[in-house]
Formats: sequence, structure tokens, C-alpha cells
Amino acid sequence: MMNDKRKGLGRGLDSLLPSRPSPGPIAMPAPQIQPSQQEVSVDLIDPNPYQTRRQINEVSLAELTESIRASGVVQPVVLRPSANGRFQLVAGERRWLASKRAGKATVPAVVRQISNEQAMEITIIENLQREDLNPMEQARAFERLSREFGLTQEQIAARTGKDRASIANFIRLLKLPDLLQEALEGGSISFGHGKVMVGLVGFPEHLDKLAHEVITRQLSVRQTEELASRLLSPEPANQKPANVEPLLDPNVREAQRTLERSLGVKVEIQDHKGKGKIILKYGSLDDFDRILDALGAS
Repeated sequence: MMNDKRKGLGRGLDSLLPSRPSPGPIAMPAPQIQPSQQEVSVDLIDPNPYQTRRQINEVSLAELTESIRASGVVQPVVLRPSANGRFQLVAGERRWLASKRAGKATVPAVVRQISNEQAMEITIIENLQREDLNPMEQARAFERLSREFGLTQEQIAARTGKDRASIANFIRLLKLPDLLQEALEGGSISFGHGKVMVGLVGFPEHLDKLAHEVITRQLSVRQTEELASRLLSPEPANQKPANVEPLLDPNVREAQRTLERSLGVKVEIQDHKGKGKIILKYGSLDDFDRILDALGAS
């Protein structure tokens, strides 16, 4: 899977890092700096302005620090020249931070002339390949590629190995209120929950109720979809669903529920001896766009 991803990632990291020689059949020699690498002072390196990851796992960083203290940095960081003899980090933020914590004066680095767009692309790809970004960090990364570099969702998909529909769903998360974005970053709710909640952005009261129920009752994504459908299309108080359900063929009813879970909107199937209608009820333009995306008609 990793090899398949790398094929669609533009230049990616492989074209920037020197190839590694396969180990010899006898004893491994002490690590040597390859000609295309150099040792760069950790104090001459500035953070990556395109870094999309906001949170770093302190436990894993501490483990990496101990590993570097004992064995050094195995893979060089990627830098690009900056002003006044300094360098800007492109890839390898954790290795750089861990090297500083380990008391290393220098870090092995590959220095390349890289454009702003390439720098951001490499940063995103590195984190995506390690599954190092939470849903909101991915959403902001994709949105920034679109806003700052004018890339279409199709172009972003080609460069990152993600499908276009997924990228659209991530970017939609940015429409959620700040509190829900923070919940996505902290892991209180999942990407699947977020996708359902976006459909209720146009209905703040429904969204608040849905979010409260999801977090306090720890609803599954499927339960969240069902609750969202009920909030958007509540049953009349004097109507008993039990009187209607038996009139619908069980297979048709299951198809209706499957469509509702897939599209995140209310679905009604009117069937009469194999003929009928499928009615999709949307409560906002986001719902409408999601239906078009699912039908391939966007």
C-alpha cells in the first residue's frame, strides 16, 4: 500500500532522500554520512512554516529522543536554504526536536532547493504516510493546498493518494463550530461522526443536540446517522411508525436504511410491485453537494 501511495505523490520524499545502499554480507560498518548529506547545526534550523501537525505525542517523542541519544539519527532531515546562512525544515520535525532534546549539536540533513508548494506537499505527505494527522489537521492541510496554491481537489487527490470524495469530506469539516473541531482534534468524536454533523451545520439547534448526544452517550457513527435523520425529518406526534412499517417490503426498507447511512440524509422509497420512486430529502446545501458527490454528478 505504501508503494502504491508513493506513486501518486508528485516528487514525494523518495526523490529528495538519497537511496540507501543494501547492507553487505559481512559486518555492518559504522554509519557514514553520504556525500549528498551534511551535518547541520540544530540551532541553524528554523521550523517548517507549512507544518500541518499541531500536536506531537510526547511519549513517542521521548522514545525517539532516547533512541537518537543511543544510536543517532538514522534518516536525515530534509532542509531548504534560508536567509543569513540558516535553513528551513521541510521534513523530519520529530527527528530535529528529538535531536535537540538528546543534546545533539548537529543533525544529518539533505539540503535541496524546494519551492513553497513542494515544501508543503512534502510535509503533508510525510504526515499522511505515517497517519500522523488528526481529521482537522488533514482538513486544514487540504484547504491550504487549495487556497494558497490554487490546487483543485482532483490535483490534491493525485498528489496525496487520497480519493477526491475523501478530500471534499475533510474540507467540509472546517464548516463545523470551533468546539466540534476541537473535539475532532482531541479524539472525542471521529471523522465519521464529523461527516454526519456537517450535514446539520445549517440547523444549529439540531447540531447542538446531536453533538451533545454523541459525546455524552458515546453514540456510534451509525447511531449518529439515525439520530441526524430523525432530527431533520421528525415523525408527526400523532403518527405511529409501527402502523406504516409493515406496508414496506423488508428488502426495500433495508435498502432505504442503507441509503440513509451512506448519504447521511433522509431517504424514502416508494415501491409498488418493483416500480416506484427513490426520494432523497436534504436539509442544506452541504447535504445536496454530498448527494451529488455520491451520485457522481458534482
